[in-house]
Amino acid sequence: MQWSTSFAALGVVLSGALMLVPESAEAQGASENGIEEIIVTSARRRDENLQEVPISVSLFGGDELDRVGIVDIVEVARKSPNVTLEVSRGTNSTLSAFIRGAGQQDPVAGYESGVGLYLDDVYFNRPHAAVLDLYDVERIEVLRGPQGTLYGRNTIGGAIKYVTHTLGDQPYVKLRGSVGNYNQLDGLVIASTPLSDSFRIGGAIAKYTRDGYGDNLTLGTEQYDKDVLGFRGTIEWDVTDAFLLRLSGDYTEDNSSPKFGHRLMEGAVSGAPILKDVFDTRGALAVPKQDVESEGISLLAQVDASDEWTFKAIIADRSDSTWSPIDFDSLPAADLDVPVNYENEQFSTELQAVYTGERLSGVLGYYYLDANAFNEFDVVLGQLGAVLGLPGFNANTYGDVDTNTWSIFADFSYDLTDSWNISFGGRYTSDERVSRVWRRSFVCPMTDPGCSGISPKFGGNAELFAVTSDFNGSDEWTEFTPRVSISWAVADSSNLYLTYSEGFKGGGFDPRGQTSAATDINNDGTVSDDEIFEYMNFRPETVESYELGWKTTALDGRLFSAVAAFVMDYTDYQVPGSIGIDTTGDGIQDTFAGSTTNAGSADIRGLEFEGSFRANDHFSLSWALGYFDGEFEDFFVNDDDFTDVAVIQNTPEYSADLSATIEWPLSLFGNSGAFFIIPSINYQDDVSQFEIPSPLLDQEAYTLVDLSLVWEDDDGRWRIGIHGKNLTDEEYIVAGYDFPGLGLEGNVTGFYGPPMTVTATAEYSF
Repeated sequence: MQWSTSFAALGVVLSGALMLVPESAEAQGASENGIEEIIVTSARRRDENLQEVPISVSLFGGDELDRVGIVDIVEVARKSPNVTLEVSRGTNSTLSAFIRGAGQQDPVAGYESGVGLYLDDVYFNRPHAAVLDLYDVERIEVLRGPQGTLYGRNTIGGAIKYVTHTLGDQPYVKLRGSVGNYNQLDGLVIASTPLSDSFRIGGAIAKYTRDGYGDNLTLGTEQYDKDVLGFRGTIEWDVTDAFLLRLSGDYTEDNSSPKFGHRLMEGAVSGAPILKDVFDTRGALAVPKQDVESEGISLLAQVDASDEWTFKAIIADRSDSTWSPIDFDSLPAADLDVPVNYENEQFSTELQAVYTGERLSGVLGYYYLDANAFNEFDVVLGQLGAVLGLPGFNANTYGDVDTNTWSIFADFSYDLTDSWNISFGGRYTSDERVSRVWRRSFVCPMTDPGCSGISPKFGGNAELFAVTSDFNGSDEWTEFTPRVSISWAVADSSNLYLTYSEGFKGGGFDPRGQTSAATDINNDGTVSDDEIFEYMNFRPETVESYELGWKTTALDGRLFSAVAAFVMDYTDYQVPGSIGIDTTGDGIQDTFAGSTTNAGSADIRGLEFEGSFRANDHFSLSWALGYFDGEFEDFFVNDDDFTDVAVIQNTPEYSADLSATIEWPLSLFGNSGAFFIIPSINYQDDVSQFEIPSPLLDQEAYTLVDLSLVWEDDDGRWRIGIHGKNLTDEEYIVAGYDFPGLGLEGNVTGFYGPPMTVTATAEYSF
């Protein structure tokens, strides 16, 4: 959508009102018409006013997210500058996350994400099943910039934290139901109760169902439908007044239909036309199985040893399993079909010692992670195999990566005077990867003309033809990453800060690599084991980040704003990807392999401006504006120089979100309450899906318009709302596959964000 159209839509929204006010962990001490004081409880592991925290952080309270009908973590990104969260291509629940240009689009096993995702204090090592539905949530925190001196795993771009409710001292039940177009039907039950003065239990169960936005014209099934079941349970025990134990567990099951792409070019062999409806597909596999399960358990032990010292231990175990058919060509023929299985396991331990003194405060910590990431997939090039005389030709890849990492970290803040504060921290990280990559070729038996080319792993009967790669490798990296910040309280309501920090993301081995593609680096006529290791291995990525920020409260507490300017210098920028390979030199790409490389270095600059304004008891406004300018200083893939054309992927140059809340008293059903009109508008500039632009896939600028009409009673028991999303029915690509030369059809496919939806929700708490 062009700027003229965007501003026209903006005028429509502003004529109705203006914006959602982000709520935080806690809020206290508001003036009569002012914004409540936002107290951050985990940005630096202690209670602080958001204005005083020298970190770029956006906070969204669960109650406010419920009020505007936000149901999963993806929508939160729109209200945080320079943040992109999307459902990964060909999946229903794998998360692609980017903050300030750092992130991960491809869920390749053993590759570290640039953005850390946390459920409470537990880091998700893999992005599968990470598109979390927002139920039983107290708040969402989005921290931008390198993280690692405060808690959890080191992440180079930022962190997103999903914080669930603690249990109350009184029995509590919440019931919520939603209906909407596409036969949406959702249900949620949350309940908790104390069993004694010191022992509490609680839990939540949620079910989300919806028909598809489109149809699979080959299989006759739904496309972009939803069928998700989630459980969460918690036990809290106050062993003593100073000793708390909290045991939590969760389980998610996603039985949504397989999601195939929308072809963006006609079939070169079949002549299949481009479908008119972007949510329709012709994709089909002989194994149309889609099954995602995720589960985890964690134990928190917290001891308040004194007024100054608190000690915490967090032990967690998580696992997930994904079976998915990925049809790159999105056609009935097996031109480029990829059934895949991901299996992930992780065990983590974190120890923290938090100190809060009169002038000195901080945290000391230790983090340990033992994880395994496994993937196996077929690449069935059936039509190409027929041309080559290898019916049902299949390049199967088995990748298994063990990660063992530990870190010690510390971050302390000291008040030099009443106005000046300095904070300093550091993290020492040791990362070890052990990887096995096994590549095999399968073909159909000549006696079975109906063979699909699928390997026995995925229920087919293709036979082993050759082992093309068998790699075992291990490597270890260590790094110290410091952080230092100085802040100046210009006045009681204004704070300036300057922060320098470094980030580190471990290296690894491409679990889809093809050792036969390794090159003879020293030109001695043979490819040595060392040269194969060099080809399969990619080095750690590092970043140096500078941030200048200003946070202020004005107009008797009615206006809060935060401005940040940042500069980031990346070295050994990691680019995971996959390419077609010509193994015979005949000009035909006859197999598929990973191409994760340290492409080069990048310089990134940007600005962020977010805030909220409460005009009076009836009208409030909030905004989030982002500007991003990033470029590669050098970008090489397999010795080819792409510096002049490469761009930072999945991060628009400009992004903006503007929301408003109009509120006035309204009694309903004999209950006094308030009625809210909450319009919002979100603008995203042009974006490239990959580092090398793809004209068919790259998304032009677009604007989304939402509107919520909500009534709440004064006792906080009833909430009734109608939520309209993407009211202009904008079509926009969020992910895609770009393999025009692999297979015969020309395989470029896109995946789209949701169309216009309308949902009615009723909620009752007692």
